[in-house]
Amino acid sequence: MTQKVPRVPSTEPELTGVRNFRDVGGLPTTDGRQVRYGTLFRSGHLANATATDSAFLSTLGLHTIFDFRNSADLKLDGADVELAGVRHVNIPLSDPADGAEFWRMIRHGDLEQLHSILAEGKAAARMTNSYRSIIADRTAEHSRVLHALAEDSVPALMHCAAGKDRAGLSVAVSLLAVGVEPEAIEADYLKSNDPHRRYRIVRSDTSPAGTSPEVMELLGPLFDARAEYLAAAFETIEKIWGGTDRYLSEGLGLAPETRERLRARLLDEG
Repeated sequence: MTQKVPRVPSTEPELTGVRNFRDVGGLPTTDGRQVRYGTLFRSGHLANATATDSAFLSTLGLHTIFDFRNSADLKLDGADVELAGVRHVNIPLSDPADGAEFWRMIRHGDLEQLHSILAEGKAAARMTNSYRSIIADRTAEHSRVLHALAEDSVPALMHCAAGKDRAGLSVAVSLLAVGVEPEAIEADYLKSNDPHRRYRIVRSDTSPAGTSPEVMELLGPLFDARAEYLAAAFETIEKIWGGTDRYLSEGLGLAPETRERLRARLLDEG
């Protein structure tokens, strides 16, 4: 398969209080079209958006912000800033009680505790399993998002806490639905590793011991965007539904006309 190099804007906005923001426009589809710029955006949460950040976001003409955080995330980071005239839709893609003790340990645990729960591939395995479960168990939520995009919700911004995992999968599912090449979806997903995009790891112990290279290495798999995580999601689609088309039609309940409306809203004209 020959992948087109997408046209990209020459510059990206430098947002101070919002991490991992980008327009996914320009990504190529398998039939030679591309995602329309200014239609689908992704980012980390907007709770810390500055006045300048908010002013920029207000220029995007957003119809809907999809926030995939759960109540625990909202308690930790705070609610998004309000943007005038923009609908805010909260669709949690993870249970706040799921792994609460685990994430408390990530923030407060010492090196020995972190080693016990993260070393020897445990951290990466947790992430892989999370990606699989979001695809397998959150079909109703993803269906809701795609039907909303098909009806009236663009331009849209999708975010979670870091804009990497829950938002990353929701963006990936949206792009699959309009025929974006898997290689292009992966390339966009991996941009979350760029130093200026990465989620800032917060530790209660800010001493050299609490944030040592060994601690950061243990935490790394949780905060990385890794191709194998996204691959696990795609493999789950194949395992359960046998392919993207059945996943979209049977798993997410997308009728052919809904997919056509999605393509009309998200893609440049062919």
